[in-house]
Amino acid sequence: MADALPREQGVERSILQWLDGLGWETYGQDDEWGATILDREYDRGTSEVIYWNVLREQVIAINHDITEDNVDSFLNSLRRDLDHESLMAGNRAFHNLLRTGKKFNVKHENNGSTKPTYIDLIDFEHPENNRLIAANQFRVSRTHSIRPDITLFVNGIPLVQFELKSLAQDNDYYDAIDDLREYEDLVPRLFIPGLFNIAADTTELRYGAVGATHEFYEPWSDAPPEYESEIPMQQAVQALCNPETVLDILDNYVFYEQSTGGDAKIIPRHMQYYACRQILERVRADDHRRGLIWHTQGSGKSYTMLYAAKNLLERDVIDSPQVFIIVDTDKLASQMSDNLSAIGFERSEVAGSIKHLQDLIEEGKSQLVLTTIQKFQDVEPHSAGNDDIVVMSDEAHRFMEADLGSRLDAAMPHAFHFGFTGTPVHEGTSQLDRNTFREFSPEGEECLHRYSIKAGIDDELILPVFFTLWHDVEWDIDEDAMDVEFEQSFHDLPTEEKLEIIDEAFTSRELAELRPRVEAYVEKLNEHFDEKVDANGWKGMVVTPSREAAALYGELLLDARPAEEVEVLYTATGDDSKRLRQFHTTNGERDKIVRRFREEDNPKLLVVHNMLLTGFDAPVLKTMYLDRNLKNHTLLQAIARTNRPAEGKNNGEIVDFQGVFRNIDDALEYDAETRAFAARDTDELFEELEVQLEAIEEIFEDIPRDDSAETMQACLARVSKHPEKREFKQGFRRLQDLYESVSPDKRLVETDIQRRYQWLNRVFIAFRRNNNREENPEEEMREKTKEIVEEHIEVDEIKDQFPVYKISEEHLEAVEELDEPATQATSIAHATKDHLQPRVDNNPRYQRLSERVTDIVNRWQSGDMDDPEAVEKLERLERQVIELESEAEERGMTEAEFAVFSELVDNHEEVLGGENEAETLARDVCKAFNERIDTSFEGWESNEGTLDRIEVAIIDVLVKEHNRADLVKAEDFIENVRGYLVENHE
Repeated sequence: MADALPREQGVERSILQWLDGLGWETYGQDDEWGATILDREYDRGTSEVIYWNVLREQVIAINHDITEDNVDSFLNSLRRDLDHESLMAGNRAFHNLLRTGKKFNVKHENNGSTKPTYIDLIDFEHPENNRLIAANQFRVSRTHSIRPDITLFVNGIPLVQFELKSLAQDNDYYDAIDDLREYEDLVPRLFIPGLFNIAADTTELRYGAVGATHEFYEPWSDAPPEYESEIPMQQAVQALCNPETVLDILDNYVFYEQSTGGDAKIIPRHMQYYACRQILERVRADDHRRGLIWHTQGSGKSYTMLYAAKNLLERDVIDSPQVFIIVDTDKLASQMSDNLSAIGFERSEVAGSIKHLQDLIEEGKSQLVLTTIQKFQDVEPHSAGNDDIVVMSDEAHRFMEADLGSRLDAAMPHAFHFGFTGTPVHEGTSQLDRNTFREFSPEGEECLHRYSIKAGIDDELILPVFFTLWHDVEWDIDEDAMDVEFEQSFHDLPTEEKLEIIDEAFTSRELAELRPRVEAYVEKLNEHFDEKVDANGWKGMVVTPSREAAALYGELLLDARPAEEVEVLYTATGDDSKRLRQFHTTNGERDKIVRRFREEDNPKLLVVHNMLLTGFDAPVLKTMYLDRNLKNHTLLQAIARTNRPAEGKNNGEIVDFQGVFRNIDDALEYDAETRAFAARDTDELFEELEVQLEAIEEIFEDIPRDDSAETMQACLARVSKHPEKREFKQGFRRLQDLYESVSPDKRLVETDIQRRYQWLNRVFIAFRRNNNREENPEEEMREKTKEIVEEHIEVDEIKDQFPVYKISEEHLEAVEELDEPATQATSIAHATKDHLQPRVDNNPRYQRLSERVTDIVNRWQSGDMDDPEAVEKLERLERQVIELESEAEERGMTEAEFAVFSELVDNHEEVLGGENEAETLARDVCKAFNERIDTSFEGWESNEGTLDRIEVAIIDVLVKEHNRADLVKAEDFIENVRGYLVENHE
């Protein structure tokens, strides 16, 4: 069955069409590559990363002080700004040039004197003056050769790189991100001017700042009405890559964060960008002075406020404003202060005391002021020294407590005030009730900007959370410990009815302090934590309603677990009992415990009271054991502690001891969507597992469910081509995640799921050996799945059936023994591609053979070629690769000599006198390289001076020794030979 999904070239053409509609001058929509056309038109060599002749025209056009007389001098100085050892340092320096211009000494015609002038590379004030170009297949050859699929240029400067993949060809945006990161390593010079990169496949798009790691490539899933589309990919391209947004982000939304782990470039998420724009528009329009930003926790509200502050202070939105960011705890103030320092936010000051805050308000200086809401308790009314004040309050629901908000309003009565929250409060209709919406939203407006829990899950910024009810766990009633009157009244009732009455009569705090009940829960907790949480490397938190309950849990957990695994956290008072004193900690000690919980193996369990339910991000935390009756915004905050993503983490989990989730409508008085996605019943997770298992099994419909070699070959043949191959790869990954989340569960055995899953694991191991050529794929499986494999699957038997060979005659003989042509074709294709891929830059023949393998596989996958024909063609190709391996040895040539020889014979045969001349030229070029080039120091391969000397050595051999200046002029010849010399040097 042919795959209906478009190939990579189809995705590329579609994106170019959308970019054309946005106002980009597009090249490459026809048969010829766009960059090839531009290279010819503007005389660019492939070692250059900027179209200098385009930039030449543009800097003259947008700068009065640049003319034909001095433009070349200016551009020569700019070339040196591309020379940096560090990509991030170079990107930061060049970003400043793009925003503010480059300083250049301009000579006055009148008196001959010179004056330093800033020369603009981009016209931000009049964007219509810029030259906007989108071109495909922009090849850059320096030490290595790379070719992103689409590049966006502003005035000839590359700002955005696209790498595209096709699901029909067994690639997705994950592979595109890998390629982009490799490009940054191989040719960092191309990314020195870059703003961001885009990785996309047939259906999805992710973008990330230059230098971003995998986890910081994110979707752009929102759009203004003019860019909305029913096609998600088109909407993302239009919303993110329209010229206005690209230039706006470049000029106003970039931070560079310094940290011990390395510097990072930070650009906005879509909800940060659009919320900031809404704030700026409200301030500019001045029709309302309030607004609520309701963004789910984990979406980055702190940076949204920092982007808003940056734009308010640097742009012409309001005259010389004073901007306040207000947080509700000293810890959050410290974190935000660290952020300001890390990103180098220069126009900012932290209020160190109430008096300091009073002085800052009275002074009214146009800058960002960071403070806590508590410091407003003694600030004088009407003390503002600036008429243009913008206040942004983090955790806005806390702004209304202890009348501190009224004091802030009194001090700065005419300020714009924007509230930021992930958990708004809506306690009632009375004016005395706390209500975030009434406090911050104008009449008729729920919020200025909303980013919901569902949106966060869809964007994979946060994980779904599932709850399990344990409120009805039975425990032994200690009659001696119970109230005498209670026991006299109910002594004759069965235990189950006594428990029901206790549950109704006791408060949640009283229940959590009953030792027999806590003993029962701790026993069950330990079993659950060991089997479902710790087994997969995650951690847990026990939330209690009192310090006494926390201490009791701590004691019982420490009785059963090693001391280093458990820590108990609550505040201390001077008159605490002995039980409470045993867990006393100072602020500094608690900070160290929290850091170890995040970063080290131990502790594994935190027991807390009134701590860490807000502002605590620890992706390693998966499970919360909730023995406290939380509701509404406090419950949402607790849920959010478990929903932070991490590699291999499928969901967060709440184990509910109190029955909070028995009625979600009562527990969360929010809209239906918030209730539906805040937390879901664990039974839904089991149902998802059943559905996913059935979907994977359908792929192998009509194939026997046994372990024979014939069955395994039939299965591999079934998933050798798309769409079945893609469905199996992606579907099994999802299935394993679900199984790991559900297991252990007796229903897995009772419903036969475990046996069916076990058989699919056997197929998957064989698939990974045959397709990915992995020696031990079982070692990469998750913990509980690995247990099934170890106990029930003969892995050695699979290894005997599907050995992993390197390309050789032995491999081709082994392939002949396989019964299914589709399985044969898969084995040859993957073995050959694995062999060629790391060698494509070493020799042009490897590149051509790799392209031929890709072409055959694509035609086979799309149904244009049947299985036997694919096997025949791929076998022939593998033999050609084997022959190529031996040719250099037969000729007595090194790999570098053979690469230069191949370049001459294959690409310049018409101007050569034959293979003998090619051999002589190749040997002489390599001899000059070895004698003249210093390769003794680290980094010589990318050193600009060394690369120039290699080029000079090649030209000297060709011109001075062999009188072959024609080869020097041949397109890409010098760049290619230089690359082969570097790649093959040992």
